Amino acid sequence: MKLFIKQKVFSLKDKFSVTDELGNPVYNVEGEFFSIGKKFHVYDLSGKEVLFLKQKVLSLFPRFLVYSGDKYLFEIHQLFSFLKPKYEINGINWKIDGTFWEHDYNIIDERGNSVVSVHKKWMSWGDTYELDLANSADVLTALGAVLAIDAVLEAQAAAASSSVSSSD
Repeated sequence: MKLFIKQKVFSLKDKFSVTDELGNPVYNVEGEFFSIGKKFHVYDLSGKEVLFLKQKVLSLFPRFLVYSGDKYLFEIHQLFSFLKPKYEINGINWKIDGTFWEHDYNIIDERGNSVVSVHKKWMSWGDTYELDLANSADVLTALGAVLAIDAVLEAQAAAASSSVSSSD
């Protein structure tokens, strides 16, 4: 099963649409405009919130908590690393591996089976990611993980650009 996450370019807050391989809408993702730390709400087509992602603000490295309703699902956080970014998922037995700066990575389960492969489409208007899911039962969990990783990468890029511009 394939899903596509496409960022809406002209929007004051983070907005993404999630479509299937035929281009049919499946979910909508909206970030909060004024909040301490990033927060994302994932809605199904009926407008019901199915996922909520919240950045843990007081943390040395970026951390995102993922909820379904009031139920905590998992946490993604960046690990200390010199050469390439590494992430860990706490709460489920998944591992993340790949080239994050190129937005090309896999999430695998405890048996080493692929849960989802993520690839960025480079020639598109706005960021577009292709998610290739092995099992449709993992859609929401995988979507939460991919959105959290994207938010961490965006936060790092913003921090790096602000530190470069402040040193000028």
